[in-house]
Amino acid sequence: MKDGKLKYVYFIGIGGIGMSAIARWYKFRGLSVSGYDRTPSELTKELEDEGISVHYTDDASLIPADVESTLVIYTPAVPDDFGELRFVREHGYKVVKRSRALGEITRDQTCLAVAGTHGKTTTSTLVAHILTESGEGCSAFLGGISKNYGTNLLMSRSRVVVAEADEFDRSFLQLHPDIAAITAMDADHLDIYGDLQHVQEAFREFAGQVHETIILKYGLPITPDQVSARIFTYHFDDPRADFHSANLRLDAEGHYTFDLVYPGGTLNDIRVGTLGWVNVENSIAAAAICLCHGVDGQKVRRAIGTFQGARRRLDEHVNRPGLVYVDDYAHHPAELASAISSLRGIFPGRKLTGVFQPHLYTRTRDFAPQFAEALSALDELILLDIYPAREEPIPGVSSELIYKAVTCPAKTLIRKEELMDTLKDKDLDVLATFGAGNIDRFVEPITELLKSRK
Repeated sequence: MKDGKLKYVYFIGIGGIGMSAIARWYKFRGLSVSGYDRTPSELTKELEDEGISVHYTDDASLIPADVESTLVIYTPAVPDDFGELRFVREHGYKVVKRSRALGEITRDQTCLAVAGTHGKTTTSTLVAHILTESGEGCSAFLGGISKNYGTNLLMSRSRVVVAEADEFDRSFLQLHPDIAAITAMDADHLDIYGDLQHVQEAFREFAGQVHETIILKYGLPITPDQVSARIFTYHFDDPRADFHSANLRLDAEGHYTFDLVYPGGTLNDIRVGTLGWVNVENSIAAAAICLCHGVDGQKVRRAIGTFQGARRRLDEHVNRPGLVYVDDYAHHPAELASAISSLRGIFPGRKLTGVFQPHLYTRTRDFAPQFAEALSALDELILLDIYPAREEPIPGVSSELIYKAVTCPAKTLIRKEELMDTLKDKDLDVLATFGAGNIDRFVEPITELLKSRK
C-alpha cells in the first residue's frame, strides 16, 4: 500500500512491546492508529494517553471501515481463529505480520540490528543510546522500554534505524541489516522450530541476509562460507575474540569498569552504567556495532557510562545496606543462569532469594530440567504458577515439573495471588523477580513493601 493512500493503521495485539513501537511510529507520522489487546496494561495506558484508541474485546465493528485506506498489522501471538483477524482477512484488508511491517519500515534505511535468544533488548537499546548520545541520532524499534528515554521507540531525522531482531515465528528473516550482532543461539521457541538445529539454521539464514558486517558472540556456529558479510567476534573476556574486555574492575556499587580491546586498538576505562558482568558483555557487543558503523571511540565510551539500561533487565528498585531488590525479564534457562550469576558477582556472599514465574507451557515442558538447574543456584526459590500467554494448558505440565528438581536450600511453590503475603514476613537480603509474564505487575507493590521496611 502506497503511503499516500494509507490513512488508518489497525493493530491486533497492540499492547505487545514490539507492536506498540510500530504503532507509535505510525502515529508519529500522522496516521490514525488504533487497535485491540487482550488486557489493559501500563503500555496500553501509555498508548491511550498518546491518542491511540485501544479496546479489549473482540469487536470487528471497531476496525476502520475504509478497507482501501487501512493497513492491519497483527502479532503471531494472536490465534488464527481470532474473530477480528478472520474478519479483516475475509473483507479484503491488507493484513501483514508485525515482522513484515518492521521489514518494510527499515528497508530503505541503514539498519543496525541485534538478534539472539537473549541479550538482544539491552544490546539494541544501548546501540540506540550510543548513536543518540554521539549526535548522529537514529530511529529505534526496541523490545523493551529504554530507561534513558522512557519509551520503546526513538524517532530521528537520521537515516539510521536500530532494530531488535526477534527470532520468534522467524520474524527476523524479514530484516536485511547493514550491520548486525547475534548474541546467542540457544534452543528456544521449540513450538515453532522443533529443535536446536532448526533454531540455528534460522539464525544462519538471518546472518546470510546481513550486507556489511556480522558480529557474533565468540563460539557461535556460523562460518564465513555461510555469510557474505565480514565477520567479527566478541566475548566478555576471551582474548581470542576480536572485541573483548581486559583489566576488569568491580566497584562497591556493583558496576564494572573495563578496557575494550578491539581491532582498532584499546578503549580504556569504560565504566558500565548498568549492573553485572552480563552487561559488560552486552556493552562490548553494542560497542562493536557502533565502532563498525564509524562512531568515535570516546563517544562510545562515554555513552556506555550514561546508559541506564532497559526496564526489567537487571533493573534495580531497592539498593540500601542489607536490602536489595532487582527485577529481570529472564524467561529462558540460559538467561536465568546469566542473571543469577551476575547477581552473585555483584553481591558476593549474600543470601539471594528469587521469585520465578515460568512463561509458556511448551517452554516449561521443553526445559524443566534446565530451569531447575539454573534456579538451584539461588539460596531460596519462590516459584509461581505458569503464565500461559498465547497457549492452552498441556496435560501434566505445571510448575511442579521444575519445582521437584530444584535443589537450592529453601523452596516454595505458590500461586501468584499468594506472593505478596509470602514476602511480607520473609527475611530478605537480595531479592530478584524473574519472568516474562505478568510478574511485572508485582514490581511496584514489592518495591513499596520493601521501602516501607525499617
